[in-house]
Amino acid sequence: MISHLSGKVNAAGLTWVVLDNCGVGIKVLCPPATAASARIDQDMSLQTSLIVREDSLTLYGFVEADDRDAFELVQTASGVGPKLAAAIMSVLDAAQLATAIANEDDATLCRVPGIGRKGAAKMILELKDKMAAFAPRGSSSSGAAHVAASWREQVAEGLVGLGWPTKDAEKAVDEVAALREADPTMTIGSLMRAALRSLAR
Repeated sequence: MISHLSGKVNAAGLTWVVLDNCGVGIKVLCPPATAASARIDQDMSLQTSLIVREDSLTLYGFVEADDRDAFELVQTASGVGPKLAAAIMSVLDAAQLATAIANEDDATLCRVPGIGRKGAAKMILELKDKMAAFAPRGSSSSGAAHVAASWREQVAEGLVGLGWPTKDAEKAVDEVAALREADPTMTIGSLMRAALRSLAR
């Protein structure tokens, strides 16, 4: 999988950019705001998600890793494919999407072209627990609790997946908890790296 891409902007449209990477022009679909920020011959870095189909390979790009991760996660909801997921991330960022789902705010979700009341209700039902990690701290008392539990679980599961014993993984999570409290905006990736440094000592 191509998880990120950097290069000089060779061309740009309303919802795409072409990045020149070592002489190869790679077209990346992206939110309109991201495409509008592209400047020809200037460097640009995107967090990407590669969608593989029988007849196509499509690369979607986002400025923030959280938006890329939310784009991938929202596709686990029934009826949400890459095109609708891209439309969602064009209207809402990861934190706004998580807040709307946590608060069961179907009106906000219905701002996305292609999502009606029934579709919004289904997304809320299917994604409420999964999206908690992207919610901003303090969005709601219950939401904050879900976020705290979620990042701990994700980091611990990631460490175990890398081969660390569960006991060591949980200890490393406890050690980086202070970093999360000091900076609630820390991403799962940053917390994982801090936990790995802790385990390497």
